[in-house]
Amino acid sequence: MRKIAIVMSVYLNDSLDHVQEAIDSLFSQNDVEFDILIQEDGQVSNEIHKYLNNLFKMKKIQFLGLREKNLGLAYSLNELINYALKKDYEYIARMDADDISLPNRLKLQFDFMNKNKDIDVVGTNIVEFGNELNYHKKVHFPITHEEMLIFFKKRVPIAHVSSFFRNTFFMKTGLYRTSGHLNNEDTFLWMDGFLSGCKFANIDDYGVKVRISNDFFDRRGGAKKIVSDFMNRLEVNRALKFGYLSTFYSFGFVIMNLLPARLKKIAYLHLRK
Repeated sequence: MRKIAIVMSVYLNDSLDHVQEAIDSLFSQNDVEFDILIQEDGQVSNEIHKYLNNLFKMKKIQFLGLREKNLGLAYSLNELINYALKKDYEYIARMDADDISLPNRLKLQFDFMNKNKDIDVVGTNIVEFGNELNYHKKVHFPITHEEMLIFFKKRVPIAHVSSFFRNTFFMKTGLYRTSGHLNNEDTFLWMDGFLSGCKFANIDDYGVKVRISNDFFDRRGGAKKIVSDFMNRLEVNRALKFGYLSTFYSFGFVIMNLLPARLKKIAYLHLRK
């Protein structure tokens, strides 16, 4: 059985510098072997396509999927996960095309999963950064399965970008939902995981530096996004029987996302762990 597959989706708005930095951070991982699987989700820049194709020719990328039409992150991840499952990888790890994996990330998660055979998915703490925004935030997550389920009443219990799955997770839960959930593919994956009896954990260490773009706080104020997030949270609350307190938290996030970008940035810095 092959060990670790890293799955990454790349699309038109990604920058070559960021993609290179993300992949370089994988090449710099300590003491762990893995394969990189990448899907081009629609047309990408010529520079990125050439860079990825060269890596593929050099066998530094095990699989490079090409698709002319952009279908979104969930669709791309499903294609990559299906490939990994067919190739019998034991572990599947997420990586975004503009983030940076810290050198010990995969080693920490691989060792943890080998020691905890009952765990289906493990994440890490993250460091959010935005050089142009003068933004830097360390974000912590609960550690145990029970703590994570309680935490899910407020917000997602695992950083999607840091997730490291045992293949059993997808065998129990299925893949990402691809319709009706605007930019909330991870929220519903975690919901389906809990409903399917998957076991969750986080490692109390930092695994990924998450890049915050210039328009991050503006995008979260869009009416369509706010309504979608709220309705999706209500669906999660009902499915997991979280009760009225969770709905109260959902209203709180609506109010926060209605704030001007400047105030929203302050809220993200001071109201999140």
